[in-house]
Amino acid sequence: MLQSLCIQNYALINELEIDFNRGLNIITGETGAGKSILLGALSLILGQRADTSVLKDKSKKCFVEAEFSIDRYNIKDFFVSNDIDYDNATTIRREIANNGKSRAFINDTPVNLSVLKSLSAKLIDIHSQHENLLLGVDTFQLELVDSFANHQQILDQYKTKLEKYSTLNSEYRSLINNADKAKSDLDYLQFQFKQLDELNLVEGEQVELEAELEQLTHAEEIKINLTKSSNLFSGEEIAVISNLKEIKNNIDTVSKYIKQGEELSNRIQSTYIELQDINSEIERINEHIEHNPERMELVNDRLNNIYSLQQKHKLSTVEELIALKDEFDQKINLINSYDFETDKLKATLDKLKVELLDIAQKISTGREKVIPMIEKRIVEQLQLLGIKNASFKVNQEPVDEFLPTGTEYIQFLFSANKNTSLEELSKVASGGEMSRLMLSIKALFVETTTLPTIIFDEIDTGTSGEIADKMGAIIKQISGNIQVINITHLPQIASKGDYHYLVYKEDNSDTTNTHIKILNKNERINEIAKMLSGEDLSDAAILNAKVLLEK
Repeated sequence: MLQSLCIQNYALINELEIDFNRGLNIITGETGAGKSILLGALSLILGQRADTSVLKDKSKKCFVEAEFSIDRYNIKDFFVSNDIDYDNATTIRREIANNGKSRAFINDTPVNLSVLKSLSAKLIDIHSQHENLLLGVDTFQLELVDSFANHQQILDQYKTKLEKYSTLNSEYRSLINNADKAKSDLDYLQFQFKQLDELNLVEGEQVELEAELEQLTHAEEIKINLTKSSNLFSGEEIAVISNLKEIKNNIDTVSKYIKQGEELSNRIQSTYIELQDINSEIERINEHIEHNPERMELVNDRLNNIYSLQQKHKLSTVEELIALKDEFDQKINLINSYDFETDKLKATLDKLKVELLDIAQKISTGREKVIPMIEKRIVEQLQLLGIKNASFKVNQEPVDEFLPTGTEYIQFLFSANKNTSLEELSKVASGGEMSRLMLSIKALFVETTTLPTIIFDEIDTGTSGEIADKMGAIIKQISGNIQVINITHLPQIASKGDYHYLVYKEDNSDTTNTHIKILNKNERINEIAKMLSGEDLSDAAILNAKVLLEK
């Protein structure tokens, strides 16, 4: 339970410390005194984000610390899993610096807000006035039913499997769309691939073909020049080789008379051999060169086919065409594999769907089991709270889809009068009826919860007189099982408290400050009397206050 709350430099609070107790803790005070400020400070402990607007003195940091007694509650595992020291008297602290940065601590261990929220959700339930409005929202109604069904484990199992199903279903839809689009392109891809495949392209062939075509085109010119060259080497009129041989003989004749003779002879001999080899190569080449129109036509056609595909696909080499053909082949294979992949994924989805339906049915059955009890108990409470002809029904509406919480909607239907049909809460329940409905639900909720503390922020809105007295009795009953901190403006409820705290403001020369104090017996009588009659206390109001407290 919440044992103490310490606040510094928050809104109208300069410094405030207050201890709370087991049972029913009542908080009262004039409108604007700062009761909502207390809840705002406490919300920081629960993980709400804040900025520098909450700082009373902008030059200092804000400090909020709450101490909880948790020895009676089985939450040690939370501390172990988050590597936080466990203590029966656990302290949660928030600090808001004047630069807007926030820090959170659990037993002096720094934590992030998500960890802080996880722990605070195990410690406190705050019912603020706006939660009455949430009662008319379908999702809130469903969460309430699930809290009574106590099947969080199977809900988590459903959500995990639904997430997997949704992911795979998206993949399946994407695959189907891609397959449909790809199949529409299949004929085109197959035609393009066939054109390239039938050409039987070979890497490097374009360069060779272009060189061959160049040779075939100039075959006659090549042969003429090669023949002339050969004749110049070994022909009858001018025979370079024969003349060179004669030159060598001449040099050999005189080499014994000149010092360089032998060297010159050797050089001429080398040249003679080289020129003979060149002449032989020219003759060999000349023999293979021929004017071949048929071959030239074949080469030209082949190159034209290559050039045509290169121009069509905006490419420049045979190697790029081969790579394109392989790309077409891969796309065709992928398209042909879509049917297999979609069938495989569909089978997995079908299996998951069956499993989800089974879990969803268990969730629905769990709700169905607790709904009669919820309906019965809430009607009983509403009748105690003065709605004698109350009718209340929890409607399960199945749907043909997987929702985040199952395969059905939950809707609360209500009627406050005889012979009137049940309608949605938001359409027929007044503000006072909403308050009584919510209190009835909270009273039922307390029977199943393990929370140490519940805070009611004016849950009595819209009620007064005898109904307020009965609401106070129920709140008192709730406090027998759980610590209740109740903020109220009604004396009938305030008088039911085990402890009574007053929130008030004081002005000094510089500023206004909010304070809180626990009232003694006489102070409490006076405070309840003020709630009955205003600032001018009458004997009747004081007597009435004493009667309320004695009750």
